[in-house]
Amino acid sequence: MTWLPLTDLLLEARPDRQVALEPTLQHAQLQERALRLAAALQARSVERVALYLEDAGELAIALLGAWRAGVQVLLPADAQAQTRQRMADQVDLWLDDLSGLDAEPLPSARLLPEHCHLTLCTSGSSGEPKLIDKSLVQLANEVEALERLWGAHLGQATILGSVACQHIYGLLFRLLWPLCAGRPLYRRALPFPEDLQQASLAIAKGRTSAEAGAAPDFAWIASPALLKRMGDNLDWPALSRVKQVFSSGGALPAEAAQALHERLGQWPTEIYGSSETGGIGWRQGDSAWQPFPGVELSLDAAGALRIASPYLPAGHVEQSADAAEIGDDGRFVLRRRLDRIVKLEEKRISLPMLEQALTGHDWVADARLGVIQEGRAFLGAVLALSPSGVHALRNQGRRTLTETLRRHLAEHCETIALPRRWRLLLELPYSSQGKLPQSQVDALLSAPRPTRVEPVSAEARDGEWLLQLQVPLDLAHFTGHFPQTPVLPGVVQVDWAQQLARQLISDLPPRFAGMEVLKFQQLVRPGDTLQLTLRFDTERGKLYFAYHNGEAACSSGRILLEPAHG
Repeated sequence: MTWLPLTDLLLEARPDRQVALEPTLQHAQLQERALRLAAALQARSVERVALYLEDAGELAIALLGAWRAGVQVLLPADAQAQTRQRMADQVDLWLDDLSGLDAEPLPSARLLPEHCHLTLCTSGSSGEPKLIDKSLVQLANEVEALERLWGAHLGQATILGSVACQHIYGLLFRLLWPLCAGRPLYRRALPFPEDLQQASLAIAKGRTSAEAGAAPDFAWIASPALLKRMGDNLDWPALSRVKQVFSSGGALPAEAAQALHERLGQWPTEIYGSSETGGIGWRQGDSAWQPFPGVELSLDAAGALRIASPYLPAGHVEQSADAAEIGDDGRFVLRRRLDRIVKLEEKRISLPMLEQALTGHDWVADARLGVIQEGRAFLGAVLALSPSGVHALRNQGRRTLTETLRRHLAEHCETIALPRRWRLLLELPYSSQGKLPQSQVDALLSAPRPTRVEPVSAEARDGEWLLQLQVPLDLAHFTGHFPQTPVLPGVVQVDWAQQLARQLISDLPPRFAGMEVLKFQQLVRPGDTLQLTLRFDTERGKLYFAYHNGEAACSSGRILLEPAHG
């Protein structure tokens, strides 16, 4: 394996160097296509281009081609219509498909750092877009540091990832580092544990499009959101040959790290950093972080980290909002965020401190707080309940649960800081990058409690629809039915069956005309996973439904439907 500096990736074709898998992309192909794209961009006089390509191989071609052409690159965080519209005046061209962009290739050449510009787009904590400029020198410094730290251990391992390359972590670890190191990268992101397992085992058993005799080793570039969902249903003995597991984008729960250590025989390598700073530190199974090579850390008067780094502009010191303690050996321990401070009636309240206090209770796995402006401002809490918290909700009721948590929190704060609105979930809706913008938390708190259920999956089979449903913990229908033992009302089950059927089955008669053979056999509780079967008999105008919880039947019946009266 020969290391190619980032500047030299288009200097000389390496026919035997494999870049990507599924499908295979060789370095010579990468170079040819990048140089053709560069010529096409120059022919169009493009100066600024936005790249959104989910295929990492295609993104590598586009990024290197744009740099060779001296075109400034912007990596948007998503491809939604409002994002395209917002960036319309910032770029000359939006590329999510490279077909049709072809011209006689430019000559191969070394990339000139002064002509290679990259802008990352991150949502930030408020949800508002933030543009962050990166130079080729900064990116090159970081990938070289990664190779010095872990290159010898990884060897020729194929790089698999669950995170997108549109963000700094995925861009560095899934794309630029393996490109320079000569490690094959898997083109497609694998955001689900089952997908990651399938691709890993295919590489281990030589069943990919790799050349014969390629190394069967693999490594994971993952997020906490993926790693904490990896359960006992996976083939852990086979997966234990993974060379290394990286995690970044948010905090990896200690229990998830411990579970991976027990199953894989190694601690995940956690990466602490940001889009602004690049990597700051790393750790494996310990609370203390080791700074990356060349990173110099200090604390401001409030105890927040200040970072000087070769991955930042020369001479720049980045001020973070993370409180920390730095040991004599240079390693550091993170404490809490200092930037989410709110004022209620002139009282300064630290939301991270309250969130930490809430997660200290056995019933709470994760928590995020926000301010609600309805007349007087007050706090609301979005909670992911732990298994014991779900048990308490099911057997003591919502009011008992929230009042217990208020009493627990009262030991840590003044009365004004106690949440007055609660939203209860099985898990918080982090993105695949481990992000949860404050704007999304605020939207959850502002929205009413749910009354409907969205299918986890829906499949048509032999004239029937088979749906899997997750009963929301915080369903509004549980209020008063019953206060200490929440039960899903039968009328709601009938309504859900009819409403879901109307989403899936076309031309259902619009008028409800009655019920037949209605049976309720088992209670449906908060958090239950239900299987719903739907079948419509067109001739008789009857919608058959049946709910099951595993093998146990919960309810069933026939809903009579008829045309609207003329």
